[in-house]
Formats: sequence, structure tokens, C-alpha cells
Amino acid sequence: MKRIMSKYLSEMRWYIIVMFTLFYVASSYLLLFIAGETALLNPVDFTYYLVVTGSTVGYGDMSPTSEMGKSVVALYIIPMGLSIFALLLGRIANWVAKQWQKGAKGLNQLNVTNHVLIIGWNGKRTMQLLKLLLIEKANSSHNPDIVLCVRADIENPMPSRIDFVKVSSFNNDEDMDRACIETAATIVIDNPQDDMTMTTALYCSKRNQKAHKVAYFDDESLVPLLQKHCPEIECTPSVAVEMLAKSAFDPGSSLLHHDLLDVYEGQAQFSATIPENTEQVVIEKMFLALKKRYNATFIGFAKHHDIHNISVNPDLSETLVAGDKIFYIADSRINDIDWASFNHS
Repeated sequence: MKRIMSKYLSEMRWYIIVMFTLFYVASSYLLLFIAGETALLNPVDFTYYLVVTGSTVGYGDMSPTSEMGKSVVALYIIPMGLSIFALLLGRIANWVAKQWQKGAKGLNQLNVTNHVLIIGWNGKRTMQLLKLLLIEKANSSHNPDIVLCVRADIENPMPSRIDFVKVSSFNNDEDMDRACIETAATIVIDNPQDDMTMTTALYCSKRNQKAHKVAYFDDESLVPLLQKHCPEIECTPSVAVEMLAKSAFDPGSSLLHHDLLDVYEGQAQFSATIPENTEQVVIEKMFLALKKRYNATFIGFAKHHDIHNISVNPDLSETLVAGDKIFYIADSRINDIDWASFNHS
């Protein structure tokens, strides 16, 4: 009996706690009944009395009156109630702590949609990316969740601000389902090794064809190879060398490009898609209206979401239609563009 009790008490599973609680309630009721404490046996009063007594609150509005009843309460109901109450609190606290640890370690199953999924870990570069995305999120009208999915042995770097998933492989369906890959609106792939980025990008293209996907490569020669198989993926090669060359002949170019992408201060570059049922508009009117009404500068456009063919500094006589994506420079993202008014400028 001692070995059996030690085994079950050491495990302390929930069903054991429930069994002990039910036994405690039934035995307390029976002992109070035997003691003649009928005033405490009304179901509502009995439940209230056990909870108040077991939780050490002790309002004193209800108490046993007979000597036997007082003995039952002092020697059985209070000690047992305190033990069960402490046991429940301990189990709940332990469960909460384990859930928090699972979340910090990326072991939980997420339930998010239309989120931004970051796949890969590059230390400080990923941290900077997360900070920039959080700023963009704060200025966005739809405020998407941000999920970081990694293989590295780390914990959530921003526990209260982003969701976190740790996987064994970026190609494992069960692991990637925990990151809700099929419901992501945007997927950013940035791994330390380009070959891992390549295989992950191919996998993401198969699992989620609707999401906007961006892949970062150190080796620019891999970009055509990926786009041959997955033309919808936007590939971002390293441009550090190009910026050095540009700045050599046009001083300040690198600072200009940094300022265009800086979300902390100065101007920044944004994009917007012309909604359906919008009349076509001449770029000249678009250019003037953006500047007059929003203090924004029109810089280019892409036809029907074809981000691989962007027209920069286009002729003012060209026209834009619904589905085209425009690019502009502004102090902040414009979330309430009045598209219909451009033709009346």
C-alpha cells in the first residue's frame, strides 16, 4: 500500500487530484452529517464552507456548533482542505510555468493567420529585421502577427512581442504546421547558408503559393536558379558591393538608400496596390495628387503585382489601373489613400 500510494502521489496526475478532491468532499459531508451539523449541509452552503475553509479565507459567517462538528473541522476538513488547495495551486502554477517554457522554447502549436513568418536565424541581422518589422506592424492598418521559425538552439528573443517556433527541419510538414505556414500572408527566408535558403524557399512555394515570399541570398548567382522554378518569390541579394561602387562615383548614394529604407527617422519607401473598381489614372495626376495631399513622392510602379518588372521614374503620360502596385516615398505609410480623387485633381 505504501509503495502504491508513493507511486501515485509522486506522479500527481490530474485524475488523481480529482479523485482525492471528490473523496474529500464526500467524506467531509458524511462526517458533518454524522456530527449533526445539518446547518452546513445545504449544497450551496456546504460548497461555500469547504472553499472558504480550504482556501484559508475564513470569513467566520458559517461554523460548526457541536463539539463533534468542531473536531471534524479542526482535525479533518481544515488540514485536508489546505493540503488539496495547496496541491491544486502547485499543479496550476506548474502547468502555467510549463506552458510559458514551451512557448519560450518554441514547442507550442500556434493558431495564427495572415501573419508574417520569418524562417531562419542570423543573430543580430535577424534581431534587426524583427525590430524593423515591429515598427512596420505598428504603422500598418491590419497589424499582422509576427512569427519567428528557427532551427537554432535559442529561445524566443522577444517573448512578449512575437510568436516563436523551433523546428528540427524547415522541410518537415509537422514542424512547419506548428508555424501555420499555409496561412501566412508573408514569408521571409533568411538562413546563414544559401543552400538551406534555396531548399526552404522551394518547400515554402509548395506549401503556400498565395503568400508573398522573400528570400535573401549572399550569392546572387543563385537568384536566377530559384526564380526559374519559383518565379513568384522575390529574391533579395546582398547589395553592399553595389552600394560601394555607386558611392564611389555618386557620393552619398549609400546614405540616400539607407534613408529610404530607414523606418526610425527621415523618409521611407512604401508601396500600395490600387484596389479593384478604381478608374485608370494618368501617372501625372497620381504624382501631383500624392505630393499635394499626402506629401509623398511617386517613384515607380509594377503592373498587376509583377514585382520582377518595376518601372522606375516612368513617363508622366503612362496610365495606372486597378491591380497595379505603386511605390512612393513618404514620412510614414499612407493607410487611407483616396484613390477615386486622383482623377479629379
